[in-house]
Amino acid sequence: MERKCETDMSSYALAFMEALVVTLVLTPIVRAGALRAGLVYMPNSRTVHRQPMPVLGGIAIFVGFMVVVLHRVGLGRDVLGLLAGAAVVFAVGVRDDIRELRPLPKFAGQIVAAIVAVYLGVRIEFVTNPFGPGMIYLGWWGIPVTFFWILALTNVVNFLDGLDGLAAGVSSIAAFALFCVAAARGQAFAATLAIALAGSAVGFLPFNFNPAKIFMGDAGAMFLGFAIAVISVEGALKGAATIALAIPMFALGVPIIDTAFAIARRVHNGTPFYQADRDHIHHRLLARGFSHRGAVVLIYLVSGVLASFAVLMARVHAVATLYLAVVIALGALVAGVSLPGRVHSRTTGGTHTQVHHR
Repeated sequence: MERKCETDMSSYALAFMEALVVTLVLTPIVRAGALRAGLVYMPNSRTVHRQPMPVLGGIAIFVGFMVVVLHRVGLGRDVLGLLAGAAVVFAVGVRDDIRELRPLPKFAGQIVAAIVAVYLGVRIEFVTNPFGPGMIYLGWWGIPVTFFWILALTNVVNFLDGLDGLAAGVSSIAAFALFCVAAARGQAFAATLAIALAGSAVGFLPFNFNPAKIFMGDAGAMFLGFAIAVISVEGALKGAATIALAIPMFALGVPIIDTAFAIARRVHNGTPFYQADRDHIHHRLLARGFSHRGAVVLIYLVSGVLASFAVLMARVHAVATLYLAVVIALGALVAGVSLPGRVHSRTTGGTHTQVHHR
């Protein structure tokens, strides 16, 4: 049963500002604590930073979001899956930021988080029929579909976090898009969650946009991806599921396709799919002469355009959304093939410990 949340725009604006302010206030405190504890990422030849950079900025993002959810939504069965699963993936991220985890234990932690969320009721049960009216009931297939969806978005945002402000900015765009569709459909619960997530991500940006003063680390990146995945599922429960799930697919279109290319490239080269390389799209942009900020802003713009298309498509039949998704995927494929091969550049986008295992 969906919790009752205020649906007027002023309440949404207050939720956004509350998350933003909490994160904005906490971030310098977390930064000072990380510096005092020596929790910093040391510069090396693979980074663009010349001084030790504190990590664990994800703590501020996580707390900013949780404060708003507990204050404006409260504890309940409908939100328990999100909160419990997010706590698990956040804890795994914190552990990795303090002392780097090997890929398998970290992935195992993500699996546990997804299992917790699904067990507590986060589940895609219906999808809109793309070939006609009505809905398609997934039955028990909803469990593996939801499980894969959560794991996929958690890692997509984690892989995206390679330049200052990139993951926080693109995640806020995705959250805003989710909010616009949920609010327009009267889904106060999902809308409140989405706008709270957007506020916490935006509140972190002043300290993370280039030149960054602190990194969100795996704790922040995995939490943002996990939260976007679960919130989109919550939106799917009360509306057209294909549309609700298409929103983050469009808004995160750049990192999703980039991640798919990265996995295919590594498998083709005979390297582990989780092994870091310098062929992510942000690395290629830097190698093509874009500045650090220029590359980030360009990806913001592309993500914003895709998110706007997603919001517009929410007003028409789902088939149009699927057709547009195919067009975008084909366009990205052509663009990816046309880019040069492996990028050899001294300055990668890696900005924190994730560069070693992304």
